[in-house]
Amino acid sequence: MSTEDEVAAADGAGTGGLSGDYGAILWEPDATVIERARITQFCRWLARERGLPLSDPAAAPGEAAPAGAAPGEADPAAQAERAYDELWQWSVTEIPAFWEAIWDYFGVLGERGDGPVLTGGPMPDTEWFPGATLNYARNALRAAAEDPGRTAIIAQSEDGARRTLSYGELAAEVARVRGALQALGVAKGDRVAAFLPNVPEALIGLLAAASLGAIWSSCSPDFGPPSVIDRFAQITPKVLIATERYRYGGKEFSRQQAAADIVAALPSLAAVIMVGSTASSSDAATDAAAGPRTLRWDDLPSGPADTGRGRGADLEFEEVPFGHPLWILYSSGTTGLPKAIMHSHGGIVLEHLKALSFHTGVGPGDTFFWYTTTGWMMWNYLAGGLLVGATVLLYDGSATYPATDALWRLAAEAGVTYAGTGAPYLLACAKAGLSPAAACDLSRLRGVGSTGSPLPPEGFHWVYDQVKADLLLGSFSGGTDLCTGFVGPNPLLPVRAGLIAGRCLGAKVEAYDPGGQPVTGEVGELVITAPMPSMPVGFWNDPDGARYRASYFDAYPGVWRHGDWIRMLPDGASIIYGRSDATLNRGGVRMGTSEFYRVVERLPEVTDSLVVDTGQIGQDGRLLLYVVLAEGSELGDTLTGSIRAALRSELSPRHVPDEIHQVPGIPRTLSGKKLEVPVRKILLGTPVAEAADPDALANPEVLHLFAPAVSPRRAEPR
Repeated sequence: MSTEDEVAAADGAGTGGLSGDYGAILWEPDATVIERARITQFCRWLARERGLPLSDPAAAPGEAAPAGAAPGEADPAAQAERAYDELWQWSVTEIPAFWEAIWDYFGVLGERGDGPVLTGGPMPDTEWFPGATLNYARNALRAAAEDPGRTAIIAQSEDGARRTLSYGELAAEVARVRGALQALGVAKGDRVAAFLPNVPEALIGLLAAASLGAIWSSCSPDFGPPSVIDRFAQITPKVLIATERYRYGGKEFSRQQAAADIVAALPSLAAVIMVGSTASSSDAATDAAAGPRTLRWDDLPSGPADTGRGRGADLEFEEVPFGHPLWILYSSGTTGLPKAIMHSHGGIVLEHLKALSFHTGVGPGDTFFWYTTTGWMMWNYLAGGLLVGATVLLYDGSATYPATDALWRLAAEAGVTYAGTGAPYLLACAKAGLSPAAACDLSRLRGVGSTGSPLPPEGFHWVYDQVKADLLLGSFSGGTDLCTGFVGPNPLLPVRAGLIAGRCLGAKVEAYDPGGQPVTGEVGELVITAPMPSMPVGFWNDPDGARYRASYFDAYPGVWRHGDWIRMLPDGASIIYGRSDATLNRGGVRMGTSEFYRVVERLPEVTDSLVVDTGQIGQDGRLLLYVVLAEGSELGDTLTGSIRAALRSELSPRHVPDEIHQVPGIPRTLSGKKLEVPVRKILLGTPVAEAADPDALANPEVLHLFAPAVSPRRAEPR
């Protein structure tokens, strides 16, 4: 089959064009938006300070038309789009100059040094800013010195309780906890782990550990103890900060035994700090047989007296090399020991300053929110709001309690200006027929972010129809591996239904065909062909880098293979089709899973779905579709026919499944991702216990339903 036929089969669009419901322009920046965008100010700074002949995104009418513009053209959106493409091209061809400009433009606190920006060979043998020193926490808390009364954190729990901390108060708390960690023997390079919900103590702990040059790592309390131990035992933490309880969905869950089990499995611990505990603590050291010393967070001694203005004036920062590890994040761990991924102080500071300022437009005066837990990289990204001087909203609870519109009401009450969530939440709101615009005051909301899975066109339309017509909706794709998005929005690009607006600055994203050649307009492997500073500095316990190389660089030496299918469009926009390791291959045609879900889950009777192809190399398999149905629906001939007809007409005959099964739930990771690969392994004979770690799943009780011995209700092909 030709490449053009593959594209047609992939999206029903003929030879390379978009299907009818993709690409409709839903928002374009006007002259005011373009002028105010910080990315516009950056372009002007580059022209002024670096002498770069880049186009001004907001050039006034009557100025010389940019190259490629029609005579007399005065379309501000078109000019902004051309200017962004010019800036992006420069950012991925003049890589050292771009990242040095990011350091200088934002005035990163640290010593830049006289060394080069980038040294070494092809990826991953690159080193960023050798000789430079800085500290993430120092940069995150710079507003404490400049404007200590500015609100740093709004923390709200599911029961409505709210706490706020100014930047000065946050700095004072960081100083207090830093002193306690230091007294417990924590020093540069030691690990501090947390078993905490999304509460201020977690963010304070991160900053306190980072200020010492210690390495942070966190798991959410909804993780099972074996899953937490699989992660923390690898990194041998010196201190654990933990909770005994958390609240979710209107219920309180005790984690006292879970915390005890985790502590017992970590002999490296010198101390445990309990958050929210009502038990008394002892300041006396215990012997090794009795376990680590236990302290209460509220009982940690105050640090040295400050100036009285709540700035944490005696807060100090250990300046560390640019590449010194800041935190350790983990892969999902569903099919093996989670990879312990290390990111650096310098790489995260530069990347999050760039991403938040230029792509989401967040800065001082904004209230920044992302619905997340401490076990997902978006929590670390949310913390980056402090780097740009924003107010960070931390929410501890369910997105749908007491009702599906909980996050919109939270955004209204807190005056959120940028709200991020997962694509499934936006689709659930649309399916529930919600209209947040009618129910809530979202007058301050300027941007909505979506990540975790592809957002289909109808999700875009719902946001603009039912949330707000004059906001920037940003569909991002990235990952834990880089702790950022590498394709996403920015205020200079239009929002088009179903499309990710463009490649992020400094991210040379391409689609590769099976031969390792870049392609446009075709579905290919998502690769990054030039280094980025937030790429991992390595995996923990991988001294020679062999596991790191095997994870990203084996397929294409010197090129990062991310593991997703992507289709790059000629103008830089893109569509993500799902994981390439969950490929569906029907008659030699590769098909992404996201397009199946979009069609099937649009049916009112279907609330969730999962599709798996059991084919193997040289052997055709079965295309199996599993559906979770809405209350009162059943998988009879009528619904089966509707599913098949929709897939046939909207995608292609090859997308029609061989079998359709009804199940009570789709297995998902704790961060909400569907388990396509483990289910496929189970269907091919792998025991359930070996296919996925139940403690890494949000709903492990449903996994056994996919074992071949079980015969769920099914509809055979007709």
